[in-house]
Amino acid sequence: MNIKIPDLNVKKLVKEASSQISSNFSRVVQLTEEKLGTSERTEFDTHFENLAERSDCTKTWTEKLLKDVESVLTPNPGYRVEDFIFERIEKKKPNRLSNFEYLGLDMIEAGGDFGQDGAYGKTLIKTGQAQQKLGSCERDFIGAAGMCYIQPLRKFIDGEMKTITKEKGILETKRLDLDACKSRVRKARSMLGQQAAERDLRVAQSEFDRQAEITKLLLEGIGTTQSDHLRHLHAFVETQVRYYAQCYKIMNDLQRELASLGGPQQYVPVGLDNEETNANTTNNIDVNSGNGYRRARVLCSYDAKDGTELSLTSNEVIFVTECVPPHADYMHGKQGLLRGLVPKAFLEILDD
Repeated sequence: MNIKIPDLNVKKLVKEASSQISSNFSRVVQLTEEKLGTSERTEFDTHFENLAERSDCTKTWTEKLLKDVESVLTPNPGYRVEDFIFERIEKKKPNRLSNFEYLGLDMIEAGGDFGQDGAYGKTLIKTGQAQQKLGSCERDFIGAAGMCYIQPLRKFIDGEMKTITKEKGILETKRLDLDACKSRVRKARSMLGQQAAERDLRVAQSEFDRQAEITKLLLEGIGTTQSDHLRHLHAFVETQVRYYAQCYKIMNDLQRELASLGGPQQYVPVGLDNEETNANTTNNIDVNSGNGYRRARVLCSYDAKDGTELSLTSNEVIFVTECVPPHADYMHGKQGLLRGLVPKAFLEILDD
């Protein structure tokens, strides 16, 4: 069997490679001369520079906040690396037991060995069961925080911010080409050389102006990013409030139960008085009560029509309750500290 090998134009490949190397070297020299002040450069207007600076600041702090929140939710750096790899190869992350769940399992097993009829064994089992509940709450918290905060921020960094960075890089290349053309015009010695250099300059100026306009439009869009990130931050805070309220209730219920077993200490609520405890439990935990809020996942993004509505992002989880009086098409929604109407058609109710 004869295999036909395509003809390779070696001379053409070598010529193109040499041209690319020469072009890169020229730009390195040009950038060096600009930094040394021996070469002029085209400057952007103040408004553009302010937009670029705000973009860089947004990118830097969003990346830092994203990294910090991921560290809080997954303290083990090895797990973070493993999750990152699984995410990149689009495989499902492994189901791991949390430290609370490991502790709970060992306490329950130890209580069984010590004897569940004895005070110590029985207390170990009760405490282990509480630790497992804490682990389950932690798992729900990590999932909810990832959906309402980490995913939108990562989508911004990997999407919009990556596009802006790419276009800024193209603009910098166009600027270097423009300044190189200006330099050739100044150095031209013959009439023909002058005309050719001026023609190249007009083309370079046109390409630079077009790319500057594209980049400027993208940079101006950063202004709406902060309002979006503000909504995600409110949702993250709401998720934390719910999580810590659940943990507080679990531990106080455990303390009360251990006191009823005749332990060495009487039950004393920790942190909040009874009135505050009941208020927090009602507002943050019992979301299935008749007049309370229920969780709902947003099926697709929705832009608020006016100040009475909430803007929604696909896959985020919010809290909703029926309007008073009930409305056929809308529910009352809660996004962190924000309140407003949300269309029912865009929601999937998670709590029955």
